[in-house]
Amino acid sequence: MAQAWKCAGLRWTAEGPVLTWVGGRSSALDRGRRVAFAVAEGGVRTCVGARGNACPVRAGVPGRSTGARCEECARLDRAHSVAADTIADDPRPYRVYLAWFGPGLVKVGITAQARGAARLLEQGAVCFSWLGCGPLMAARRTEELLRAALGVPDRIPYAHKRAVRAALPGARAERSAEIAELHARAVALGGWPESLTPERFWGVDHAGVFGIEGPDRCPAAVGEVAELVAGGAIGGELVAAAGPDLHLATERGVVVLDTRLMTGWELVSADGEPCAVPVREFREAAGVQDELF
Repeated sequence: MAQAWKCAGLRWTAEGPVLTWVGGRSSALDRGRRVAFAVAEGGVRTCVGARGNACPVRAGVPGRSTGARCEECARLDRAHSVAADTIADDPRPYRVYLAWFGPGLVKVGITAQARGAARLLEQGAVCFSWLGCGPLMAARRTEELLRAALGVPDRIPYAHKRAVRAALPGARAERSAEIAELHARAVALGGWPESLTPERFWGVDHAGVFGIEGPDRCPAAVGEVAELVAGGAIGGELVAAAGPDLHLATERGVVVLDTRLMTGWELVSADGEPCAVPVREFREAAGVQDELF
């Protein structure tokens, strides 16, 4: 019987994306590599727990959940979280950033200064610029200022990011134009916290890192994996990776797999199995998605 592994998520390193596994093993995700795995017949997806602790009841979780946590573990995980705004006393310096995911898709956010650009890679930001740096609550107030004064959201749904990824402008200057203009408007606002130090605009572009620019950019995706299922399998050549998403060239065409759907399942290696998981098709016209089967 093939050995089963539990995925612990995708992590971005200086060398690129890496799949991590419960127990400490990791798998580098180089473009051109074949990625293939299956869920055993009769497999059940179980809660991944919270804050490094296993779920005490090994609760089952839905296949379409990107968090892979039961209600109680999800509550515990968010109880002491900067992302959930339940921490106010973190002494580390934080940076405010503007991130661009495609035409009209710009968000404001914060990340610990020590993390560098890791948070932007994890979100699949095609390009970004720092806006300022300071204490956590000053960064939070600046984030709120931009939301209120300029209408900049702090979240962009992943479905929207995927829908525009294949049709991004080819030139870096075009890709950074929206955040350059927004950065100028932001620094001109009054009401910035005195403890936050503004940073000049400097556009950082990740399109090459993700594999979605230039003549060798990956083909447009035809759909996205909706969920993994017991007995299902997927395999294909890795042609791009952005945020948690792997773009796999399968017999159906390029399919996007959100690696957050892998957590909680026991997975085994696969070889030539077809793409036998539910896939939502992308409609080019309006980014509307339907179920293929």
